[in-house]
Amino acid sequence: MFIPKRILFEQNALNYEIGKNIYNFFKGDKSIEIIELRNNKIKENIPGENLYNFYREGKNTLVVGIKRGMKFQSCKPSAHYQLPLMSGCIGQCQYCYLNTNLGDKPYMRINVNIDDVLAQAQKYIDERLPEDTIFEGSATSDPIPVEPYSHALQHTIEFFSKSEKGKFRFVTKYTDIDTLLPIKHGGNTEIRFTLNTDKVIKNFENRTASLQKRIEACKKIIEAGYPMGFIIAPVFLYDNWKEDYRNLLLDLNNSLPKDILHPITFEVISHRYTSRAKNVILEVFPSTELPMKDEERTYKYGQFGYGKFVYSKEQIADIKEFFNAEIESIFANKIIKYII
Repeated sequence: MFIPKRILFEQNALNYEIGKNIYNFFKGDKSIEIIELRNNKIKENIPGENLYNFYREGKNTLVVGIKRGMKFQSCKPSAHYQLPLMSGCIGQCQYCYLNTNLGDKPYMRINVNIDDVLAQAQKYIDERLPEDTIFEGSATSDPIPVEPYSHALQHTIEFFSKSEKGKFRFVTKYTDIDTLLPIKHGGNTEIRFTLNTDKVIKNFENRTASLQKRIEACKKIIEAGYPMGFIIAPVFLYDNWKEDYRNLLLDLNNSLPKDILHPITFEVISHRYTSRAKNVILEVFPSTELPMKDEERTYKYGQFGYGKFVYSKEQIADIKEFFNAEIESIFANKIIKYII
């Protein structure tokens, strides 16, 4: 559970239930600075004379605000649309793609007008009838660490449980999932966990739950009847990478219950980075050992109009062949959604 050093409430955020929940949960803790903003200027209330320090202070800051615009972004290949419940993450994963579009906004932000967001989601669902419409709840965030006191995911899961054509999915590296277990979800919410090898987690995934803790949480999710999935990302190519990722898949299969109600989904994403993200990463993590040599990568344009450095076509083919073969041979009840 995320315990921030400071909480910034935007104007009128305390008029909403989620805002009140958060305020009431923390108001008695004198070690937490609670600020009610008058001008909604966030950065001037977060200390840090340079990006290195501002990043670390931002990662300990929770902003409670109101979502203004209601045009949802697309979210290929994960879903049809992003569901903008919140943005930011408390983790300090050195490779994080959020360094591209949230590099100067490292704080966690939650939108309290969740009913407005869900009403807009319903409009998108209606537009696509009779097809299903899938919403991704963690395109720009990891929503789990604030769930014990915000209950935003609970509200969202209950909304989608009543939907015939709307589906919800989100992914996490954290384990504060106990309040989600008793919810009547109707099988319309898929909870996924991001997994990686011990080497990657140890070297690059600062301030996240251990692999073993994540797998323990996965078992609870499966036992609660939720559809379950895994994102293996980012895949790094290093000495013995195939052996490490094979052992990860074997250990995962051996740890999960055998009577799984829904097929397990897999999404596999190879490591990539943008020039902007690289510059932010090097400033925030000056001693990082991330493999980011441009000359060793292929430059490719992405869906949002900016380019990124990816592994070569031959390396991507090797990744696809490896994970297709291993997942197919190790897991019985599964769906491979994509490998990119």
